[in-house]
Amino acid sequence: MVSLKHQLLWGANEAFRTIVPEPEHRTPITWNNAVYPLLCYAPFIFLAYLTRRPDTYLIRLLMLPSVITSILVAAYRFTWTIPELNVYNWGQCLFAAVAISKSLEFALNKEGMLKIGESRPGVKKGKAKDVPNGNGNGYVESDEPARHPFIATWFYDAIEVAHTLRGLKWKFGQGAHVPKHTRPLEPSAFLQATLVSFVKNYLTVDFLEALLKLFPGVGEPLGGSMFYPELSPISRYVVSTIIHMLTGSAILAGFGMVYDLITLFAVGVMDSSPLSWPPVMEDPWTAESMHEFWAKRWHQLLRQTFLVFGGYPGKWLAGNFGMLFGTFIASGLFHECAMYSMGRGFDHSATLFFAIQGPILIIERLWRRFTGRRVGGWPGRLWVYFDMFILAQPMVNAWHRRGLGGGLVIPPLLSPARLIILPLAKQILQLLQQK
Repeated sequence: MVSLKHQLLWGANEAFRTIVPEPEHRTPITWNNAVYPLLCYAPFIFLAYLTRRPDTYLIRLLMLPSVITSILVAAYRFTWTIPELNVYNWGQCLFAAVAISKSLEFALNKEGMLKIGESRPGVKKGKAKDVPNGNGNGYVESDEPARHPFIATWFYDAIEVAHTLRGLKWKFGQGAHVPKHTRPLEPSAFLQATLVSFVKNYLTVDFLEALLKLFPGVGEPLGGSMFYPELSPISRYVVSTIIHMLTGSAILAGFGMVYDLITLFAVGVMDSSPLSWPPVMEDPWTAESMHEFWAKRWHQLLRQTFLVFGGYPGKWLAGNFGMLFGTFIASGLFHECAMYSMGRGFDHSATLFFAIQGPILIIERLWRRFTGRRVGGWPGRLWVYFDMFILAQPMVNAWHRRGLGGGLVIPPLLSPARLIILPLAKQILQLLQQK
């Protein structure tokens, strides 16, 4: 006779697989059903609306399970089946994880999501003064930004709290580093500078993607290792380091490209203030310690996501050390659980890489305690490069083995690198060989 425990486990597994099916049981995304994953986010937007309304705590708590379920259905039940688009499954699951973390905040914060200086959603404190957001370069919008004339105020409010990641102007974003503005803040000049930045990042991503696709295995949709066993050890790791650096540079340019595109839409179409769109990163390869790299130079877009999933629970369990380790472990699981959607199983190289960042930061703290000096200078920069260029290679290799490098980012018909630059370079090389 089957025990109650086994029945409960079987039922829980069946319920889980209804929401997150095995890869072979997922629904292919087509033009006919593409709207369904988008509609699954409607409860999330409604929850965002409620978190900016007073006296909605109970209904937000009651909604939370269904909101999380609908997000998981959108991310894991619907799948891109064309091999070149498999990487989109990773992207949609990364997006889903961010939405789930925000849903947890929206529902569990009894007071709702407050902006700096508010006592209740939309209600400023009696003598509140605007306070800069962390070390956000003194950025303050003293007045509420003008609403778009054709968008309802409640919908604008819901979209604003749903999409904000760094939390500029928001209570949860206090303490996060915000890079200084590098573009003119007059709207038309800002849009022009952002457009130029977008074009530069687009061309950079296109060129680097085209180069990555030249490497056997790595550049194919089914993926392959960047550690080629047929090469000698020295050649093998020289090639893997080149692939690793191309991948990292493409990711950096990709962040910039997407951020520029969203900025153009937000400022040009939605009348958002240029002040709300500071740079996404601050020269990460100039960092002279890993603390500086993670806290200041690297983007802070997912800071709150990792705090919700790991930092806050870790602090509750083990204080500040628990918060440190929990945040980085959450980061590793965030990347790996999303990669599971590509149907190639688990490889916890990413989880391990991010998990060791906690001990690395503790080593830097101990160095300062015993020597009286911070990690810095050229030794500090070499330390950063060792972490990012050597220790991170197994993580990037795990991504490439599952098809990251073979994914379609820039369509070939829109790729100057594949239409012009690489064919021209090939012809020049052929002419040189004939001489």
